[in-house]
Amino acid sequence: MGYLPPGLNMRRKLVVGNWKMNGSLAANATLLAGIASGYAASAKATCGVCAPAPYLDQCQKALSGTAIAWGAQDVSQHAAGAYTGEVSGAMLAEFGCRYVIVGHSERRAYHGESNELVAAKAVAALAAGLTPIVCVGETLEQREAGQTATIVGSQLAAVLAKLGQGDLGKIVVAYEPVWAIGTGKTATPAMAQEVHAQLRKQLKEQDAAAGEQVQILYGGSMKPDNAAELMAQPDIDGGLIGGAALKAADFLAIVGAA
Repeated sequence: MGYLPPGLNMRRKLVVGNWKMNGSLAANATLLAGIASGYAASAKATCGVCAPAPYLDQCQKALSGTAIAWGAQDVSQHAAGAYTGEVSGAMLAEFGCRYVIVGHSERRAYHGESNELVAAKAVAALAAGLTPIVCVGETLEQREAGQTATIVGSQLAAVLAKLGQGDLGKIVVAYEPVWAIGTGKTATPAMAQEVHAQLRKQLKEQDAAAGEQVQILYGGSMKPDNAAELMAQPDIDGGLIGGAALKAADFLAIVGAA
């Protein structure tokens, strides 16, 4: 990309919807049609949706030929084998997925996913040609104990340690303060930027050029009414959107806020 003057952000905004365990064939059809019809390819943000695995075929059929990407919410660390219930990166790639979320706080909390497992999943995603959206974030207790920098830093470090040469520029990072997910609470833009800046510094220490260009998303209750202010921060490159991603108008408003 060549030399970038200090402070110049050439990163395109990215807004990705995380449907979590929501959806039905009928509801998805309406939602996908609404997003597809309302999203302009000339928008200043790249747009994607991460759906439950059974609906990836529906996403592929509905979004093929549009500028909207789709992806999954999890991936196995294994390429194939006797791992009942797991879904490999190659399987996701067959359905045209571009993205896959790894290490979401709900996976860490409810399924006991360690930093090491998240790192292995990120590597598996890259091996399949997918872009892992690597989630990091602290709980309310950890924030109140002043541990945010340590927790978030160690979560990202585990992934960075496993990346191959040239892989840093192929990931997306999402900062999701656990205490702000689905609670209606949101980190102030300044609070979010502080953590994003720390993550940016950590990425650049790994590789200055690639680390400058990695998109870092905010994933803590971003909504139409706070999206513009959050994404105006120098190191907030978009959003990983939960509840607001289930309503086409809200999701498109966030995309438009970029």
